[in-house]
Amino acid sequence: MKTKIYIDGQSGTTGLQIYDRIGAREDLELLRIPEDKRHDPDERKKYLNEADIVFLCLPDDGAREAVLMIENPEVRVIDASTAHRTDPDWIYGFPELSKEQRERIRTGKRIANPGCHATGFISSVAPLVRMGIVPKDYPVSCMSLTGYSGGGKKMIAAYEEENRPETLSSPGIYGLTLQHKHLPEMQKLSGLIYAPVFLPVVDDYYKGMATTVFFENRLLTGKLSAEEICGQLTDYYSGQHFVSVLPFGTNDKTLYANALAGTNDLKLIVCGNEEQTTVTALFDNLGKGASGAAVQNMNIMLGLPEETGLE
Repeated sequence: MKTKIYIDGQSGTTGLQIYDRIGAREDLELLRIPEDKRHDPDERKKYLNEADIVFLCLPDDGAREAVLMIENPEVRVIDASTAHRTDPDWIYGFPELSKEQRERIRTGKRIANPGCHATGFISSVAPLVRMGIVPKDYPVSCMSLTGYSGGGKKMIAAYEEENRPETLSSPGIYGLTLQHKHLPEMQKLSGLIYAPVFLPVVDDYYKGMATTVFFENRLLTGKLSAEEICGQLTDYYSGQHFVSVLPFGTNDKTLYANALAGTNDLKLIVCGNEEQTTVTALFDNLGKGASGAAVQNMNIMLGLPEETGLE
C-alpha cells in the first residue's frame, strides 16, 4: 500500500520543491487538493486527516492552524515553517545532530524542519559545543550568504523582473536588528547560552548557501588550531550520507555559495591557522536547507534509505 502524502501550501516555493522531489515516486500517493479549494477549511481538514504524512509549507500562523485541524492520531507532520522549531513537543529535523536525533525522527509524529540559515550554523557549531571545544558561553559570530530563492515568490519575482533596481545586482545585508527569526533555533540546538551575532546576506543568484562562523582559537577549550578543529568535525560526521567535512587545506582560496546548488549535500570547509578559525557550511537553501531536508526526514520516518528520491 502506498504512503499517502499531503502538502499543505503546495503552491509555495518549498511546497513546489517537495513535490518536484517526490512527485514521480511510485511508493507514494500524493493527495492533491483542488486549486479552488485550497483555502476552504473543511476541504483542507479532510486532506490533513486523510494523509499518512503531511508537509506544512505555510506561514507560521497557518502552520499552527493546520496542526489544530488534525484529529487523526496516526497523521505524522513535517512542518517547514518556523512555528515549532523550539517547541519541546516537536522533534528538530536535523538527523545528523546525533544517532539519538535520527531515532527520534524515525519514531516521531511531529517534526520541525530546520531553517536554512540555522542548518548551516547548527551543522558547524553544535558538534563543537557538544564535544566541549566551543564553550557554551562563547560569543559566536556568523554571516550567511543565500541565493534569492530563499525569500519566496515575491523576492524571486523582484530579482527576476526585467527592469529591477540596480541595487539588486549587489549583495544585500539584512536582519540588521540582529533578531532574525532563525536565531532561537540556532541558539537552542547548538547549546549556546547566548544568541550568536548573526547577519544574513542575499545576493543575485538563484540558490545555494554559504554560512560562515568565526572563532578565536585562544578562547576555545584546548586552544585547538583550525586543522585540529577540522579533524574533530570530520570524526563527528563520519559515516553520514549528506553531511561531510572537506580535508583541511583542500579549499582555502575561494568558496562559491552556489557550489552545491541542486544537491542535498552539505559540506563543511574549515579554514584558518593556529590563532583563528572559520567554518563554512556550503549547501543548497532549497535542498538541505528546506525541501530536501523535509524529504530526507520523511524517508527516515518511513524507514527508507535517506537518499531515496534525493539523488
